[in-house]
Amino acid sequence: MKPDPKQKYPIPGYEKEIYVKPTITNPNIIVGDFTYIADSEFESHVTNFYPWSRDKLFIGKFCQIAAGVEFMMNDANHQMGAVSTFPFYTLEGWNMKAPKIEDMPYKGDTVIGNDVWIGQNAVILPGVHIGDGSIIGANSVVGSDVNPYTIVAGNPAKIIRKRFDDELINLLEKFKWWEKSIEEINNLIPMLTSNDIDTVKAELKAILVCDK
Repeated sequence: MKPDPKQKYPIPGYEKEIYVKPTITNPNIIVGDFTYIADSEFESHVTNFYPWSRDKLFIGKFCQIAAGVEFMMNDANHQMGAVSTFPFYTLEGWNMKAPKIEDMPYKGDTVIGNDVWIGQNAVILPGVHIGDGSIIGANSVVGSDVNPYTIVAGNPAKIIRKRFDDELINLLEKFKWWEKSIEEINNLIPMLTSNDIDTVKAELKAILVCDK
């Protein structure tokens, strides 16, 4: 049976892991095929995200999202330039108009690349961009951008190391295996799951030359 990105449950008989894309109802959450989360639903993991929110959450294909991960959006922010950060305007009975948009902190869309592994209970803060192939350690708080194929961990999350050398990272970024067809990816699995990095480099170079 061929993998189906439209089905909700990728593991027959197990409902605590879902493909995210088929479950999305919020038009400002855009998720690629085969990205999964270790939970029975996804949208409660996107917090401070209201109908009037300006920002969007983009998540690429083939991402692996562990249990307890939170994507915190911009509406978690309070007015930081004023004397008090208390949001009087949101609560009944207080005499305050909503602040101007330009007076509120705003960091833009949150963008997660492809084939990103986000560890259990990690928190992704507003406006963060995480590159393809990155790994986010469990319980990390990610407040800064993460380069492709980089491992980060901690609170605040800091770089642990690059996953590969620059040559292989550049090859993978050019190759973009996640954009291939299901049939092509199935044929690529031996290479994608190999620890023999020198052989993987040679195969990628050969494929990229043939694709020109």
